[in-house]
Amino acid sequence: QVQLVESGGGLVQAGGSLRLSCAASGGTFSTYVMGWFRQAPGKERDFVAAIGQNIGYTGYGDSVKGRFTISRDNVKNAGYLQMNNLKPEDTADYYCAADSEYNGSWSLTTPNRYDDWGQGTQVTVSS
Repeated sequence: QVQLVESGGGLVQAGGSLRLSCAASGGTFSTYVMGWFRQAPGKERDFVAAIGQNIGYTGYGDSVKGRFTISRDNVKNAGYLQMNNLKPEDTADYYCAADSEYNGSWSLTTPNRYDDWGQGTQVTVSS
């Protein structure tokens, strides 16, 4: 397993931006796929973005396409989620997830298939 710690959440006004970070330790980070998920109170955990071991692959949930950008720095053992043009409906706890054994047999949008999770960071977007 790899240990993940999210940071960068906070309170912003609609239209603002935040950059979330996910610091990884305990594994060879470059071999892990990474995803970001979010969960609002009383809601299911939804897919936000994912990035492959090959950083050339990125994918996004429909609701954040064009606004959020996922990236990673394998030298720093960190992943990032740049969130622009935030909306009140983006309010949620955001979680970083990673998996070292992805072989293409499951969708990167599926939260229960990721083995490793951070504790989350709260993002609140005011109207």
